[in-house]
Amino acid sequence: MKKVEDYVRTIPDFPEPGIMFRDVTSVLQDAEGLQLAIQGVEGLVKDTEFDIVVGPESRGFIFGVPVAYNLKKAFVPVRKKGKLPCETIEATYDLEYGTATIELHKDAIKPGQKVVIVDDLIATGGTIEAIIKLVEQLGGEVVKIVFLMELEGLNGREKLKGYEVDSVIKYPGK
Repeated sequence: MKKVEDYVRTIPDFPEPGIMFRDVTSVLQDAEGLQLAIQGVEGLVKDTEFDIVVGPESRGFIFGVPVAYNLKKAFVPVRKKGKLPCETIEATYDLEYGTATIELHKDAIKPGQKVVIVDDLIATGGTIEAIIKLVEQLGGEVVKIVFLMELEGLNGREKLKGYEVDSVIKYPGK
């Protein structure tokens, strides 16, 4: 039987020389790969007590929604600025070249609710660090953060110290 990492396509020297790009679309395009990915993420949270899955646009939706559905939990989307229709809170974080702003509905998380954050990839950790700030600003408690893939060489876990972080696949390097 194949493992989920068998479905991840690696593209050398993209977007620049020396980078090994880990392409999640090859996982999504195969029924077995997708099932293994969802099962892997779900397996990392199934024994965690929580109320809500939070996932960032857009791949956090892909992996977070089925986990929330299977475990009978709510799902809360984190979107790029200007995409959510009701009153929001926002956080801005640094990108390699510039900044980005994400938003969460003000009424999405109630004080005391336990939150699991799900995304496809941890690189530098900036997006998830911003999401944690939003969740905590609303009174939620981040009890676990789960990724399908982790690029260990980018040290994203450093920004997430003090939180339980896990990933299905770990790649050394960038």
